[in-house]
Amino acid sequence: MIIGDRLRAMRVEKKLSQGDIEKRTGLLRCYISRVENGHTVPAVETLEKMARAFEVPVYQLFYDGEEPPALPNLLKRKSSAESEWGSSGKDARYLSKLRRVLGKANEQDRKLVMQMAQKMAHR
Repeated sequence: MIIGDRLRAMRVEKKLSQGDIEKRTGLLRCYISRVENGHTVPAVETLEKMARAFEVPVYQLFYDGEEPPALPNLLKRKSSAESEWGSSGKDARYLSKLRRVLGKANEQDRKLVMQMAQKMAHR
């Protein structure tokens, strides 16, 4: 989808001219034309102004449906098989302790520990 085409379609659907949009947004008519013709990509702030001019929420500039798209449940808890090492339990306590100790070590000692861990991981 090209945003300029979508903005033009919404403007025509609402029976507004570029001059009407100019008055409602404060944007120049030549700028509105450049956006609609794909010569300029509008900033987020400009899209917010356009949405206010069309009297629609910003998401409708990108989405055709009547209702906003369903949001995924990002807070859904993963099962123990999917959880990452160090994210809970004994491993998390161990990782926290390791971070505290490494935070107190100087740069040279941290490099030495990292080299040792890399060699051990290659075995």
